[in-house]
Amino acid sequence: MIGRLRSSPLLPLLRVNTVHSWRRLLAVREQSRLLTGIIGFFVAGYLVLAFELFYHGMKFIAKFPGLGAVLTERLLYTLFAFLFALLLLSNLVIAYTNLFRNRETAFLLTLPVPAQTIFNWKFIESTILASWAFLFLIAPLLVAFGLVRDVPWHFYPLTVLLIGLFIILPGVFGAALAIGIGRHLDRKSFQVVLLVVALVVLAFVAFWWKTNPVDDDLLDKRTLEALDRLLAKTRFTMFPFLPSYWLSSAVLQWAEGIAGSAIFFATVLLSHTLFFGSIAFTQFGKIFYDTASAVQSRGGGGFKLNFSRTQINSRTPGFLEKVFAKIPFLLPDTRALAVKDLRMFWRDTTQWGQSVMFFGLLGAYIINLRNFTHQLTSPFWIHAVAFLNLGACAFNLASVTTRFVFPQFSLEGRRLWIIGLAPIGLPRVVKTKYWLASTASLAVTLGLVTLSCYLLKMPWDDVVFFGAVITVMTFTLNGLATGLGVLFPNVKETNPNKIVSGFGGTLCFVLSSVYIIAALALLVLGGGGLHGNPTWAAIAIIAFVVLSFVIGWLPLQIGLRHLKNFES
Repeated sequence: MIGRLRSSPLLPLLRVNTVHSWRRLLAVREQSRLLTGIIGFFVAGYLVLAFELFYHGMKFIAKFPGLGAVLTERLLYTLFAFLFALLLLSNLVIAYTNLFRNRETAFLLTLPVPAQTIFNWKFIESTILASWAFLFLIAPLLVAFGLVRDVPWHFYPLTVLLIGLFIILPGVFGAALAIGIGRHLDRKSFQVVLLVVALVVLAFVAFWWKTNPVDDDLLDKRTLEALDRLLAKTRFTMFPFLPSYWLSSAVLQWAEGIAGSAIFFATVLLSHTLFFGSIAFTQFGKIFYDTASAVQSRGGGGFKLNFSRTQINSRTPGFLEKVFAKIPFLLPDTRALAVKDLRMFWRDTTQWGQSVMFFGLLGAYIINLRNFTHQLTSPFWIHAVAFLNLGACAFNLASVTTRFVFPQFSLEGRRLWIIGLAPIGLPRVVKTKYWLASTASLAVTLGLVTLSCYLLKMPWDDVVFFGAVITVMTFTLNGLATGLGVLFPNVKETNPNKIVSGFGGTLCFVLSSVYIIAALALLVLGGGGLHGNPTWAAIAIIAFVVLSFVIGWLPLQIGLRHLKNFES
């Protein structure tokens, strides 16, 4: 068995990619020690800040006698359940891209390498790419939980082992879903069923996920019953057949010193991981090869709406051409570039699928605000929720701009010299991409923030204020992503996930996050809009505009100037 493992082509693939990743990391450090230090400082700052917040929050909850343990346990069950769902979606999207939209995969399929080996390597790579943020998020939480519960030292290595087993399951399920979608996505019946299922699920969530109002008399007399009413919608997270339930139970039981029960749930998680992992590592190869052949051989795919021309070699304009033709100030070359980018975005299911996932969850939350707005009677809490919604929308936008806008320039690849020779020129290409991305994202962010303020029953001057803030943030974040995408291009890579994972993409998300935190802090300290001291409110708004100008406009202008050297 050991000899077969050593002779497997998987080990050279792992070794070569590990060495390549390490060399890329060293190259990034040598490229700019200042920027590397800034990113390292941000990462360390996040870990410290997140730990402090989790630690003091759990310590505060633990002060409630009899209720602290219940709330903490339900928090862990709910957290791991939702993280499992997000990991599943993330693995689905990344696995689909890595298996069927990746140049390395297409190259490996032409070599005398078993399809099972190729799938195993891409499965490992996809799972790591989809799970590193999950590990980065929960590390401060688990450390804070351990310190609050005063757990022994062996709690931490056991938790690390359990999390390592846990992340394999959504990786396997995500890869299986990616193969199934890739195999049948071109079928009309499959598209209709998929769309109907998505609508049914959204409708079910919208009607089911409603808050249960609790009377003041119940809060005064029966605390446990009131708590049970408040947490009624989280009972599904304690379903015994969920992998998140096994992980949460093992962690909680081990923290309580109940070793027998903890080992039981740990072995349940281990057995399922070994079972499904062995199936993926031994049986998915042939299915993956057949699906890859079907995906590469089909002429088109995805949802075939009439966004293209009606017939091949026909001069009849399509839907997008007709829409953009009604915009009078657009030049024909700019209009053609915008149509091309929108059409390419629509044809890539993974891109618009991730966008829908990012803003769909936020939209579902905002729509659900109507179920508990009657419980918010204090102006302080109304404005607090409005600012939290603004921050959530801004962070979602930062993720989208980093994921989709930043790699746009690099995805033109080695064809950039052709665009540079065209009359339109590279600067106008970048400007067109910037305005197209800003306009499209503004339609979503402004709608969500306006709907949030409306559901919170805020006055119209507040609605206008928050709408103006998210508008400025939208143009700023898109300008930052576009400018840094030009300054840190990677024209040799065709996988946007790897482009974003590089130095420039990491710097883009770091600066976006710092900007959002600083902007929200300025606006809150200035009185939360227009209701505080007029002098402080004016200073805060001016500082916010100046900060947005520096973060958004300067990188874009520096990137446009950099294009002159790039063309020469």
